Amino acid sequence: MLTLTQALYDRIVEHARQDHPDEACGVVAGPAGTGRPERFIPMLNAARSPTFYEFDSKDLLKLYREMDDRDEEPVIVYHSHTATEAYPSRTDVTYANEPNAHYVLVSTADKDGLGEFQFRSYSIIDGVITEEEVQVVEAY
Repeated sequence: MLTLTQALYDRIVEHARQDHPDEACGVVAGPAGTGRPERFIPMLNAARSPTFYEFDSKDLLKLYREMDDRDEEPVIVYHSHTATEAYPSRTDVTYANEPNAHYVLVSTADKDGLGEFQFRSYSIIDGVITEEEVQVVEAY
């Protein structure tokens, strides 16, 4: 299960809406070994595409060095889908290389009649996708 604060949830959704019609992407880091998302880090979609996202390699290297210096790890890796449901694509599964991370997808397409976005979380390990419950709390 992914537990995150309302503030982090809102920031991820806001980023997805702001970057629409392109896919948004980013990371929420947390203290290593805790599984607690704390630090919101929106990233630039280097692909600038409505159907694909890519972290800029220099920005990603800088982020990992920064997280290492702060004894953090990526707890959430997120991106948006602008025209499809919030479910990992084959490309998303290929890029999922953090077995301890929660992969959050936000859909800014209204495909289910439940509003203009979906917020879903997955564990992706060795190509196996498992949807997780999302619990939003006011504070930890």
